[in-house]
Amino acid sequence: MTGSSEHLLPPEPEALAVAPGVRIPVAELEMRAITGSGPGGQHVNRSATRVAHPRNVRTTRALRDEQRERVMLKLATRLDSDGAMRIVAGEYRSQQQNRRTALKRLVAIVSRALVVPKPRKATKPTRGSIERRLSEKKQRSDTKRDRRNDTHD
Repeated sequence: MTGSSEHLLPPEPEALAVAPGVRIPVAELEMRAITGSGPGGQHVNRSATRVAHPRNVRTTRALRDEQRERVMLKLATRLDSDGAMRIVAGEYRSQQQNRRTALKRLVAIVSRALVVPKPRKATKPTRGSIERRLSEKKQRSDTKRDRRNDTHD
Protein backbone atom coordinates (compact mmCIF):
# COMPACT_ATOMS: atom_id res chain seq x y z
CA MET A 1 0.00 0.00 0.00
CA THR A 2 1.34 3.39 -0.94
CA GLY A 3 -0.73 5.63 1.36
CA SER A 4 -2.21 5.81 4.78
CA SER A 5 -5.60 4.13 5.07
CA GLU A 6 -6.87 6.61 7.66
CA HIS A 7 -7.45 9.22 4.94
CA LEU A 8 -9.77 6.95 2.99
CA LEU A 9 -13.38 7.95 3.52
CA PRO A 10 -16.20 5.43 3.52
CA PRO A 11 -18.42 5.61 0.44
CA GLU A 12 -21.41 7.90 0.78
CA PRO A 13 -24.71 6.10 1.28
CA GLU A 14 -27.38 6.20 -1.44
CA ALA A 15 -29.88 7.74 0.98
CA LEU A 16 -29.85 9.39 4.40
CA ALA A 17 -32.02 7.68 7.01
CA VAL A 18 -33.96 10.45 8.76
CA ALA A 19 -36.75 8.57 10.54
CA PRO A 20 -38.34 5.13 10.26
CA GLY A 21 -39.60 4.91 6.70
CA VAL A 22 -38.09 8.27 5.67
CA ARG A 23 -34.92 8.27 3.60
CA ILE A 24 -33.62 11.29 1.68
CA PRO A 25 -31.95 10.23 -1.60
CA VAL A 26 -28.40 11.55 -1.90
CA ALA A 27 -29.27 12.62 -5.46
CA GLU A 28 -31.66 15.22 -3.95
CA LEU A 29 -28.95 16.72 -1.75
CA GLU A 30 -27.28 19.80 -3.11
CA MET A 31 -24.11 20.94 -1.36
CA ARG A 32 -22.28 24.15 -2.15
CA ALA A 33 -18.84 25.00 -0.82
CA ILE A 34 -18.43 28.67 0.03
CA THR A 35 -15.70 30.72 1.62
CA GLY A 36 -15.95 31.37 5.32
CA SER A 37 -16.67 34.75 6.79
CA GLY A 38 -15.02 36.67 9.57
CA PRO A 39 -11.42 36.62 10.78
CA GLY A 40 -9.04 33.83 9.96
CA GLY A 41 -6.37 35.10 7.64
CA GLN A 42 -5.38 33.64 4.32
CA HIS A 43 -6.83 30.17 4.84
CA VAL A 44 -10.40 31.30 5.48
CA ASN A 45 -10.30 33.87 2.70
CA ARG A 46 -8.95 31.51 0.04
CA SER A 47 -10.44 28.09 0.71
CA ALA A 48 -14.08 27.16 0.33
CA THR A 49 -14.49 24.92 3.36
CA ARG A 50 -17.82 26.25 4.57
CA VAL A 51 -20.75 24.17 3.31
CA ALA A 52 -24.21 25.50 2.45
CA HIS A 53 -26.99 23.01 2.00
CA PRO A 54 -30.28 24.33 0.61
CA ARG A 55 -33.11 21.82 1.05
CA ASN A 56 -36.51 22.28 -0.54
CA VAL A 57 -39.15 20.67 1.65
CA ARG A 58 -41.98 21.42 -0.77
CA THR A 59 -40.52 19.44 -3.69
CA THR A 60 -38.76 16.54 -1.96
CA ARG A 61 -39.76 13.00 -2.90
CA ALA A 62 -38.60 11.65 0.47
CA LEU A 63 -41.73 12.74 2.37
CA ARG A 64 -45.34 11.66 2.05
CA ASP A 65 -47.94 14.44 1.85
CA GLU A 66 -48.89 14.34 5.55
CA GLN A 67 -45.20 14.32 6.55
CA ARG A 68 -44.51 17.25 4.22
CA GLU A 69 -47.36 19.24 5.81
CA ARG A 70 -46.04 18.47 9.31
CA VAL A 71 -42.48 19.48 8.41
CA MET A 72 -43.61 22.67 6.66
CA LEU A 73 -45.75 23.60 9.67
CA LYS A 74 -43.05 22.85 12.26
CA LEU A 75 -40.23 24.49 10.29
CA ALA A 76 -42.24 27.44 8.94
CA THR A 77 -39.85 29.98 10.50
CA ARG A 78 -36.84 28.31 8.82
CA LEU A 79 -38.35 28.08 5.32
CA ASP A 80 -38.26 30.76 2.66
CA SER A 81 -41.19 31.56 0.34
CA ASP A 82 -40.23 28.68 -2.00
CA GLY A 83 -40.23 26.13 0.83
CA ALA A 84 -36.42 25.88 0.98
CA MET A 85 -34.45 25.55 4.20
CA ARG A 86 -30.75 26.48 4.22
CA ILE A 87 -28.33 24.68 6.51
CA VAL A 88 -24.79 26.04 6.78
CA ALA A 89 -21.81 24.44 8.53
CA GLY A 90 -18.45 26.16 8.76
CA GLU A 91 -16.99 25.23 12.14
CA TYR A 92 -14.17 23.09 10.77
CA ARG A 93 -11.26 23.76 8.43
CA SER A 94 -12.16 20.66 6.45
CA GLN A 95 -14.91 20.79 3.86
CA GLN A 96 -15.60 17.09 4.45
CA GLN A 97 -16.17 17.61 8.19
CA ASN A 98 -18.44 20.57 7.48
CA ARG A 99 -20.38 18.46 4.97
CA ARG A 100 -20.91 15.74 7.60
CA THR A 101 -21.97 18.35 10.15
CA ALA A 102 -24.50 19.88 7.74
CA LEU A 103 -25.98 16.46 6.97
CA LYS A 104 -26.24 15.61 10.69
CA ARG A 105 -28.04 18.91 11.27
CA LEU A 106 -30.42 18.20 8.41
CA VAL A 107 -31.25 14.76 9.80
CA ALA A 108 -31.75 16.15 13.32
CA ILE A 109 -33.99 19.03 12.19
CA VAL A 110 -36.18 16.95 9.90
CA SER A 111 -36.48 14.02 12.33
CA ARG A 112 -37.55 16.41 15.14
CA ALA A 113 -40.14 17.96 12.85
CA LEU A 114 -41.54 14.55 11.92
CA VAL A 115 -42.28 13.56 15.53
CA VAL A 116 -46.02 13.24 16.04
CA PRO A 117 -46.92 14.37 19.56
CA LYS A 118 -48.86 11.90 21.63
CA PRO A 119 -52.45 13.08 22.05
CA ARG A 120 -53.23 14.24 25.56
CA LYS A 121 -55.83 12.25 27.44
CA ALA A 122 -58.10 14.28 29.68
CA THR A 123 -57.94 12.88 33.20
CA LYS A 124 -60.00 13.39 36.31
CA PRO A 125 -58.34 14.13 39.65
CA THR A 126 -58.51 11.28 42.13
CA ARG A 127 -60.75 11.49 45.19
CA GLY A 128 -57.67 11.54 47.43
CA SER A 129 -56.07 14.48 45.57
CA ILE A 130 -59.34 16.45 45.76
CA GLU A 131 -59.61 15.80 49.52
CA ARG A 132 -55.95 16.78 50.09
CA ARG A 133 -56.40 20.00 48.14
CA LEU A 134 -59.54 20.92 50.08
CA SER A 135 -57.98 20.12 53.45
CA GLU A 136 -54.91 22.25 52.58
CA LYS A 137 -57.22 25.10 51.56
CA LYS A 138 -59.14 24.78 54.82
CA GLN A 139 -55.93 24.75 56.85
CA ARG A 140 -54.61 27.84 55.03
CA SER A 141 -57.96 29.57 55.55
CA ASP A 142 -57.87 28.79 59.30
CA THR A 143 -54.29 30.12 59.56
CA LYS A 144 -55.25 33.40 57.86
CA ARG A 145 -58.43 33.70 59.96
CA ASP A 146 -56.41 33.25 63.19
CA ARG A 147 -54.03 36.04 62.12
CA ARG A 148 -56.83 38.55 61.63
CA ASN A 149 -57.42 41.25 64.16
CA ASP A 150 -61.18 41.00 64.81
CA THR A 151 -61.43 44.21 66.80
CA HIS A 152 -62.29 47.35 64.87
CA ASP A 153 -61.87 50.57 66.77
